[in-house]
Amino acid sequence: MKRLFGTFGVRRIVNQELTPEFASKLAVAYGNVIKGKIAVGGDPRTSTPMLKLAVEAGLLSAGCDVIDLGILPTPAVQYAVRNYYDGGVIITASHNPPDYNGIKFVDKDGIGISDEMEEEIEDIFFNDNPKRVNWQDIGDVNTNHDLVKEYRQQVIQRVDQKAIKDAKLKVIVDCGSGAAYNTTAYILRELGCEVLTLNCQPDGFFPGRDPEPIKANLKELIEVVKTTDADLGLAHDGDADRTICIDEKGNFILGDKTFALVEKHLLQENKGGLIVTTVATSSAIYDVAQENNGEVLATAVGDLLVARKLKETGGLFGGEENGGLIFPDFVYGRDAALSAAKIIEIMSLEQKPLSKLVADLPAYHSEKLKIECPDDKKNEVMQLIANEINEDPRNFELDTTDGVKIFTPDGWLIIRPSGTEPIFRCFAESKNKNKAMEMAEWGISLVGKYLK
Repeated sequence: MKRLFGTFGVRRIVNQELTPEFASKLAVAYGNVIKGKIAVGGDPRTSTPMLKLAVEAGLLSAGCDVIDLGILPTPAVQYAVRNYYDGGVIITASHNPPDYNGIKFVDKDGIGISDEMEEEIEDIFFNDNPKRVNWQDIGDVNTNHDLVKEYRQQVIQRVDQKAIKDAKLKVIVDCGSGAAYNTTAYILRELGCEVLTLNCQPDGFFPGRDPEPIKANLKELIEVVKTTDADLGLAHDGDADRTICIDEKGNFILGDKTFALVEKHLLQENKGGLIVTTVATSSAIYDVAQENNGEVLATAVGDLLVARKLKETGGLFGGEENGGLIFPDFVYGRDAALSAAKIIEIMSLEQKPLSKLVADLPAYHSEKLKIECPDDKKNEVMQLIANEINEDPRNFELDTTDGVKIFTPDGWLIIRPSGTEPIFRCFAESKNKNKAMEMAEWGISLVGKYLK
């Protein structure tokens, strides 16, 4: 069982568990495994420069050459690695609070490293046996801070520029003071949109809002969209791999809605294809695939699992329910900027507002709740819940691909431990809004029952 790595990378509280010494030791272990030229980038958290320097020192001591990409989105680092380098390290805690940071490692394809590689790194780390090179073989450091400009141009090339320019949409972009500060607004302006920005200055204290783009954190964006008569509001998380939309009426659009919208467009454009998602994603994804000659394959939760399966199968498109969409011909990971550009492209081509496009999709109601749970109790609680459902006389269908997914006559719910925080999450979906909430509350009560 892994002791350091979560769903994607290692996240900890800075200068408690996640110290420069910890980061350097972890990086030299990764350098021993990967070797070669390693790209390093990160988000604007206050601790990122400290940890980035520590990571680079560890890589250099392993004999790796380091290319410092500066502050930029996670998908931009993944793009760089896939096209130019042997591996990459991303300093980010994504949507976590500002006292957290993290270290994500990717392979030569820009995909989060495999479980086997994570275990190999942990073995080197815990057994304190990294291989460090002689002084004359220490690696070199170079910079490539212009990479982000190339990334922006590549996003622009992947959408219908004329249609977007002709549509003349007004868009509000809320970067949450994160890594999207130098990408999305620039891309949309070049595409001809009228762009107003919120929280687009990089600031590791996240003064404007919490970095997670949930409805409770986007009240300002919702109000600005309504008061300016904007066509669309866009919000990103800290490392800019997720996009959440606010429609022209100020409605918060769940991530699985935009997933289904882009899925529909790509399936129609390509006359079908394979869609890869997770077991926690809406039934709408399956409905859209069925209507448009598509096929859906589900993995455990985690964007890197979706990315690996897309590469393995040659899938067309993938993503998660949280606003993280994956375009495998570009980046093997969630990409906020291309997601935003694609949504705007669809609005422009269809000449319809987002509210209308979403209304045309299969309709489901979903609820998401969470409850705190110590990491060391997660497995025990999960097993007890699975046992209870197996013994339930109602004979619910059960899927244990990731956590416990329960299919009921009213819909489904999934109860699973977070891979990045000491919490359980429960997602529930139904055609009936009240039933969705009832199921979500039932799921949380099951966790609470076994925590006592």
